[in-house]
Amino acid sequence: MTEHMEFAISMAKDAGVLLKDGFRKEHLIDFKGEIDIVTEADRMSEKILTEAITRNFPDHSILSEESPEICRGSKYRWIIDPLDGTTNYAHGFPVFCVSIALEKNGEIITGVIYNPVSDELFAARRGGGAFLNGSSISVSGTTVLSESLLATGFPYDIRRNPNNNINYFSGMLLEAQAIRRAGSAALDLAYTAAGRFDGFWELGLHPWDTAAGWLLVCEAGGTVTDINGNSYCFDSPGILASNGRIHKNMISVLNNISPTDRRFL
Repeated sequence: MTEHMEFAISMAKDAGVLLKDGFRKEHLIDFKGEIDIVTEADRMSEKILTEAITRNFPDHSILSEESPEICRGSKYRWIIDPLDGTTNYAHGFPVFCVSIALEKNGEIITGVIYNPVSDELFAARRGGGAFLNGSSISVSGTTVLSESLLATGFPYDIRRNPNNNINYFSGMLLEAQAIRRAGSAALDLAYTAAGRFDGFWELGLHPWDTAAGWLLVCEAGGTVTDINGNSYCFDSPGILASNGRIHKNMISVLNNISPTDRRFL
């Protein structure tokens, strides 16, 4: 295990302890948007992570959800979501995590996602495989879309944005065995890497939502593209991750639905 991986795992567990200790307690909630919230737990978790990075790697840059980016001119950049699934957390729904990724020269080399409620830690190192609590994981073997369990999510501006995934959800729902919307994109990606989901797609995500999970799926043998099948990057309007076996079928379904097709809205 590399120094960076050990450090990321240690940070994730420290932040996870804080989140678990505060879970089901009353929270101070601020609104970043109409339905997009942030709690004191988000900020406290972020403080643990950013201070640990600055203390141990003072020259590394940091991109985090709740604060302005810290640019230090380094080839290394940490991409962190201190609490992915904030709405779940605030409502006492036990689906949330800490997501930490390390980028070197623009390439994700380390990814860690920790669910403190289930005590499940997903970790991946570029070229080194993907793991759950130290045991190797791989994507599912499902080959038929109609037998697939998929995951997705919806943007916080769903009430105003016509590209809100409702049309894609409705179209895909008719083709897959079932679809789940649990409220944490990072965990959806981790579960795809572990073979619990056969595929996942979502629109309008941010780097901290996908960075660690992107690497996890790839290192677990899966495929990650944008929803049109092109190479995925943080500027892509959407992400599509799967076991690889149903990837082309998922792309076909999504591409047969216009982004503004209102038949399903």
